[in-house]
Amino acid sequence: MTGTVVSVEAEEGAEVRAGDALVVLEAMKMEHLVEAECDGVVRKIVVAPGETVAEGALLIVVEPAEATGERREQAAELDLGLIRDDLAAVRRRHETGLDAARGEAVARRHAQGRRTARENIADLCASFTEYGALAIAAQRRRRPVEELIEKTPADGLVCGIGEIDGAQAVVLSYDYTVLAGTQGYQNHRKTDRMLELAERRGLPVVLFAEGGGGRPGDTDTTSVSGLDVTTFHSMGRLSGRVPLVGIASGRCFAGNAALLGCCDVVIATPEANIGMGGPAMIEGGGLGAFRPEDIGPVPVQAANGVIDLAVPDEAAAVEAARRYLAHLRPAEPVAPADQRVLRQLVPENRMRVYDVREVVANLADGGDVLELRAGFGKGIVTALARIEGLPVGVIANDPAHLGGAIDRDGADKAARFLQLCDAHGLPIVSLCDTPGFMVGPEAEETATVRHFSRLFVTGANLSVPMITIVLRKAYGLGAQAMAGGSFKAPLATVAWPTGEIGGMGLEGAVRLGFRKELEAAEDPDALFREMVDLAYEHGKAVNAAAAFELDDVIDPADTRHWITTTLRDAPPREPRRRFIDTW
Repeated sequence: MTGTVVSVEAEEGAEVRAGDALVVLEAMKMEHLVEAECDGVVRKIVVAPGETVAEGALLIVVEPAEATGERREQAAELDLGLIRDDLAAVRRRHETGLDAARGEAVARRHAQGRRTARENIADLCASFTEYGALAIAAQRRRRPVEELIEKTPADGLVCGIGEIDGAQAVVLSYDYTVLAGTQGYQNHRKTDRMLELAERRGLPVVLFAEGGGGRPGDTDTTSVSGLDVTTFHSMGRLSGRVPLVGIASGRCFAGNAALLGCCDVVIATPEANIGMGGPAMIEGGGLGAFRPEDIGPVPVQAANGVIDLAVPDEAAAVEAARRYLAHLRPAEPVAPADQRVLRQLVPENRMRVYDVREVVANLADGGDVLELRAGFGKGIVTALARIEGLPVGVIANDPAHLGGAIDRDGADKAARFLQLCDAHGLPIVSLCDTPGFMVGPEAEETATVRHFSRLFVTGANLSVPMITIVLRKAYGLGAQAMAGGSFKAPLATVAWPTGEIGGMGLEGAVRLGFRKELEAAEDPDALFREMVDLAYEHGKAVNAAAAFELDDVIDPADTRHWITTTLRDAPPREPRRRFIDTW
């Protein structure tokens, strides 16, 4: 190669050994050693320092000869334990951001009964490779760099690739001990980087979202409004492409809450406050002064559907995130309860209420069920479970609430859950026990027509397979909605012996269809009861199966067999949906 002579390491007449450095050349800012190829004596030095030499040029002449002098001191054997100064400096810089070096901030956190961002990540991940650990807040114009290194490590966002139960995931945690977990300039850049990696690699995202939203104090930018940041666009693009898990513990406002709301599931601890605006924003808008604790507390956000899983503390939140991700993957089958118990869970008295969650738990492998949004839309249970190791989504009417009737919130909850299952490839088990949808002037004030129809639109466009099992009541449009719009839409629609089928509720059907006869009867109540009994006999599941409106009436103990036979290895009907409705 062509290069410049930096130095000549030998002298004419000097004895050299094979491997000794003779000349040092520089090319493209890199130094290269020209070494002796054999033992010998230097007879002629052709070049001098500073000269540029071409490829193939003669540099030095060594006459081969047996060396008699002492060998030059050989390089010491590599000390694998040696920490050079450059590495030591990098290590010290990394250590400034660790909990061990931030005793005062960590102590304040622990005094609140809370964990640090790094403690939560360490609990979630078996291993964690951090990105952007050396970033600091973009505030060099107003604060010394040394202070920024000490006070704003990682610019308030700990993020990287973690291993969760043997699978990789992108993990991000705002650090409330750094500028209240606000979203600064470098913080946004780091978030964007991680969300891009999640999309490119198809990795789930776990977001610890505590923080106060956008940060107005960064000075080292040319930004006017910050509205051109791509973080929220990037997060929205991930919906339906990869699983998104959001955790709120403490105050979660504005931009932090917006990212939380993009997630598939929102997990929250009791001290969480979740709102699109914090106290300063509310007061700045002339809307009054409020404490942070007054804004979006857990009881409010669990009842209105914002929170999917309310848990007792941060450790439980981490475990819930792990369980959610695990329920999206197949696993080794775990023995369920004795399936004969299913024969006894729905009472013979058709008017007697029962706990549908017991049905779900007894169907699931090992009784392991993860219910989502339990505090919202209480007429429908939505849960993740496994049947013979196969991950499934379960929707079930709850007869303990409105008799299992589907109201606006129940329809929204079920439709959104179907989208979640569709996006992540989970087959659907629908347990039907509904008298239909809620009717009446009050129900219509809630826009039931539009909300209820979401079940038909979503169900008709599912790409994942479905099985519908009629536990007891299956009446009218509500029953059809629990079957994707029609009893022929699922891959199988079967009933337990307690099943009863009808175009509408039996009592309503009798009153509507036989009004004249009832009005003319001497004892209309007795006639009504007689006709309802006849209608019930006619609508028994066995009669519906005889007319092939059902695929079969089955022994409840055989339910798992029907589920696995129907759903396992069923190919998707069409490409999965591109995103999950946040509501």
